[in-house]
Amino acid sequence: MCSYITEQVTIDGSAKGPTGWMTVDRATVYYDHPYHAPFDHSLNIDLVNASEVEGTRVALELSAESARALVRAILAALEQGEQAHRGS
Repeated sequence: MCSYITEQVTIDGSAKGPTGWMTVDRATVYYDHPYHAPFDHSLNIDLVNASEVEGTRVALELSAESARALVRAILAALEQGEQAHRGS
């Protein structure tokens, strides 16, 4: 059974896809069956530029444990980076 649990967020950044670097302005995060990863369910993240041709994206399929570890690493890097650059 598919969960259809999906969140979308507007983002501002760049990602490297199959044809090189691209601007990304939307992330879609969903918990569902992966296309390629060897899991029953995974946390899937698609980074896209909404104005680009459909299909231009960078995709991640992560185990739940890996997704949680990634969230912790992102938050730690942001905290440390912001502390290091305060007052610069």
